[in-house]
Formats: sequence, C-alpha cells, structure tokens
Amino acid sequence: MPRLRIVWLFRAIALVSIVTALTLVVRNVWRGQVRRSVASRTVEVRKALFAEIQPVHLTNCELRRFGEANDGGYPLCVNLLEGVKVGYSYGIAGYDRWGCEVSRHLQVPVHEYDCFDLRAPACPDGRTVFHGECIGTVKETQDGRPFDTMSSQFARNGNTSTRVVMKIDVEGAEWDAFLLAPDSTLSQLDQIDVEFHHVEDPKYVESIRRLKQFFYVAHVHYNNFSCDPLADPFPAWAFEVLLVNKRIAMSDGSPAPPASGVDAPNDGSAADCQSAARSTGQLGRFIG
Repeated sequence: MPRLRIVWLFRAIALVSIVTALTLVVRNVWRGQVRRSVASRTVEVRKALFAEIQPVHLTNCELRRFGEANDGGYPLCVNLLEGVKVGYSYGIAGYDRWGCEVSRHLQVPVHEYDCFDLRAPACPDGRTVFHGECIGTVKETQDGRPFDTMSSQFARNGNTSTRVVMKIDVEGAEWDAFLLAPDSTLSQLDQIDVEFHHVEDPKYVESIRRLKQFFYVAHVHYNNFSCDPLADPFPAWAFEVLLVNKRIAMSDGSPAPPASGVDAPNDGSAADCQSAARSTGQLGRFIG
C-alpha cells in the first residue's frame, strides 16, 4: 500500500505539472495574440493619421518662415495674414521669436501662454503679453499651475470674434484642445502652426479630421529630435503642421509641392528625418 500511494502521488504531481505547463502555454499564446492585435491596431491608427496629414497645394499661399532658425521656427502664408488682429503662442518655454516676429510684422498683440516656464521673453518693438497659464480642456489648477480652455482665454482677452493666428507646442495637450474646442473658436483661426506629439491614439485621427473641416493641411515638417523608424509610416514621433482656414485659402486638391527656404532641422546638430512620401502611406527615406 505505501508503494502504491507513492506511485499515485508521483502521477498526481506529474499531472499537475502537465496542467500547469499547458496553462502557461495557453496564457502565453493568448498574450501574444493580444499583443499582436494591439500592435496591428496601432499600425492601422498610424497609417490613418499619416494619410490625414498629407499636405495639399494651396494656390494662393506664399510661405515665409517666422521664429527661430531651428527649433521654434514655423512657416505661415505671409500673404494671407492681412485680416489677423491678434496672435496666440502656446508653449513658449522662455523664448518666442515666432510671437515677436508675428507681432512686429502685423503690428498686433500676441498673447504668450506657458505655466511651466514663467520667464516672459523680451520683444523689442513688438507687443507680446505673457500669461503664466496653460491651455487645457477645462478651467482648473494642477499642481499649482492654472489651465483654461482656448475659448475662455480668447474671451478673457476680448478676442471672442477676432481673427487669430496661432502657434501651439504643448507636448500632447494639443489633441484634446482642438478636439473639444467649439466650432466658433476654430472658425476664428486664420492659420495655425501646431506641433503634434505622438501618433498612436485613434482620437488623434478624429482630431485631425475635425480640424480638416475648417482647415487645409498646407505644410508638414517632422521634428528630428524624435526621429524613429519604429514610428513607421511617420519618420518621427513629433511633427509640425501648418493649417490654413478654408475661409481664406484656395486649393486645387493636388499634393503640396516641396517647399524651399521655410524648413530647418529642429536640432541643428543632428541628422534630419523627413518623409518623401506624400499620400502613399509609406516611410520616406532618412536624409542627413
């Protein structure tokens, strides 16, 4: 009897081991399928977003660069700025040559917003107004930092119905800011220089599609601080887009031709990465 009990004990232990091993195999297979499914959905989101941001040819736009020589410089349709009465520059990090040049060029005030870096840049011969506040989706305070919506900030500055030119670089907060902004606020914006961050969330596609109800995508430049082949079909995780209101812009619907003289690497000491693809959804070559 003792020997038989030992045999059955070993058999039971073996059976438990087999069941445990099979459970681990099934679990790993399931986890692998989930990971592949998530990865597949992420790729599809990136492809959809990449397709949505392909620039179109504006037949009445003369591009000119405003701002820093490298990071912080963006193009605008300089000949379409005539009706602008005020500028907004979000996420300035202590410097804002874009806002200063826009203010001097148009002789209008430019409101600068940043709640993380409270240094107010100097702007000789320009009219810049610094606000130690960030753009958000609701009026609130986070870790002692004030946030408010775009529409509320416009209203507080007396710009509820004013035509606006904007630059915004707020490390990912731009998606919700545009997605949740009222139609009336988006309609005020003549041109927007926006740096978008990240490429993997379905709501990003939704946000771009909403913006394209009001704007043409006129120009795209990829930020070489974030070059990464893993972002395929994007060459980088961050990209700068010029959006021009359909109220003032005209397009023939064709792909935008290559622009000259308005782009520069964000990091002047590193190799650049731009996509040669326009509408194919394929990763362009890296250029150094």
